[in-house]
Amino acid sequence: MSRTRTAMLAALALVAGASGTALAATVPADTGTAAVPCTVDYKVQNQWDTGFTAAVTVTNQGAAKSNWSVKWSYAGNQKVTSGWNAKISQSGAAVTAANETYNGTLATGGSVSFGFQGTYSGTNAIPATFTLDGVTCNVDGGGGPTDPPDPGPTGPKVDNPYSGAKVYVNPEWSAKAAAEPGGSRIANQPTGVWLDRIAAINGVNGGMGLRDHLDAALTQKGSGELVVQLVIYNLPGRDCAALASNGELGPTELGRYKTEYIDPIAAILADPKYASLRIVTTIEIDSLPNLVTNTGSRPTATPQCDVMKANGNYQKGVGYALGKLGDVANVYNYIDAGHHGWIGWDDNFAASATVMKEAATSEGATVNDVHGFIANTANYSALKENNFTINDSAGGKSVRESKWVDWNRYVDELSFAQAFRQQLVTTGFNSGIGMLIDTSRNGWGGSARPAGPGATTDVDTYVNGGRYDRRIHIGNWCNQSGAGLGERPQANPATGIDAYVWMKPPGESDGSSSAIPNDEGKGFDRMCDPTYTGNPRNGNNMSGSLPNAPLSGHWFSAQFQQLMQNAYPPLS
Repeated sequence: MSRTRTAMLAALALVAGASGTALAATVPADTGTAAVPCTVDYKVQNQWDTGFTAAVTVTNQGAAKSNWSVKWSYAGNQKVTSGWNAKISQSGAAVTAANETYNGTLATGGSVSFGFQGTYSGTNAIPATFTLDGVTCNVDGGGGPTDPPDPGPTGPKVDNPYSGAKVYVNPEWSAKAAAEPGGSRIANQPTGVWLDRIAAINGVNGGMGLRDHLDAALTQKGSGELVVQLVIYNLPGRDCAALASNGELGPTELGRYKTEYIDPIAAILADPKYASLRIVTTIEIDSLPNLVTNTGSRPTATPQCDVMKANGNYQKGVGYALGKLGDVANVYNYIDAGHHGWIGWDDNFAASATVMKEAATSEGATVNDVHGFIANTANYSALKENNFTINDSAGGKSVRESKWVDWNRYVDELSFAQAFRQQLVTTGFNSGIGMLIDTSRNGWGGSARPAGPGATTDVDTYVNGGRYDRRIHIGNWCNQSGAGLGERPQANPATGIDAYVWMKPPGESDGSSSAIPNDEGKGFDRMCDPTYTGNPRNGNNMSGSLPNAPLSGHWFSAQFQQLMQNAYPPLS
């Protein structure tokens, strides 16, 4: 990564006589002392050798508006490359910023803010004149040499947002953890904040909304760096192969996904108030791999997944989210990459990377909007199996021939994540991408954890006797019996891995054990029923789920206690 610098901002372009005094654009003289119809606060937040980000706040003192348009012209060669919270276009030196569908209302005395990223060479002078719907405004502030840029990230994104940073501890999850016997041992661990429906943006049932979390993060941040982890999770036709986590939007509701979900999130994240935070977004878990593994003639196919493959709304939705959120200077997008027990097979591995590339180049997004990928989100696959490798043999057969591995090329998440990262680069993603691994529930400690390899009498005895992952089948995913907390969140733990994270908050259910009426769009999935005997996706085995589980996302005390009991490394 090239070094960057924060340059001195150029002086205002409008000067008075020989004194060089910077002036704001004013209303025409013949208006006398009439009230200013509008003010514009234009601030360059960050500036480096060839680019900059700016924040603009417009205050309307005239009649209330249902739509608005702000215009200005540059004196230099500045070019707007991307924007947020407004539709921004440029023709020559002239720039127009018009409202989005969600922020067109501008009351008398009301304000609206938007931002953008641009390029320049030479000087980066502040525009002298702004208009609101054709009426000239005063410039309020300016960002000249005596008005330094707002604090925030300088220049391009850092290589690894977790390096040298604390990570946000969700106060709501922390309180639930601390209330459990023994929970104070982990209540200070950082976990992901799940935005799993439109209502979650503003908070559900009196709980914290996105702004509340970001405000709390600013308090936790202090003078150092801090990462906030958000899970973006509300695609149309979400989780086409599962019922417990179905969402509120139907398969064709891409428009609502854009305007009612992603746009408002992007607008909040782009608020200059939060520019000093490093915001990590986990983009749409359990989505894109479904288009490879659960469609067409495969025995695991579902009609719902076939619909989503046909209409392309998974790729379009992910692409739109990547582009819109990636435009915000301090947002780091990580696409969900499934896990080794889902896409580690030869016919899934490269095909999944290809689908992810399709999504990352849809709806205006580019691979530059992707900072990395995350594996094992909300899953249970062991981080590292130390008692056997994919190259071992027992009883005259390769480990790949065992019933557990079943010809997969990977036996754990670390080897999978490192290899899949290389496949993604080969497929066209940037060579600097990093991987995250969710270790919130893959420790598999406790009394059932094997101390060494199984007997070599036959390959199944060898693998089953030595594997840490004690699930009945690797396709089981719901509230798994015997699971434990995994490695604690940490940055740079292994080659190519940006961080181990607890993106799934331990103690939050994967789904209910029986049907529970609800208004959250969550169905009853038999894979969460401990009496269920399975389907092709788990080899027609028992589900291995805990009994008496609540709806997905709701607190599950029995699971939380189990996770602590079986933690590996153990809790002290």
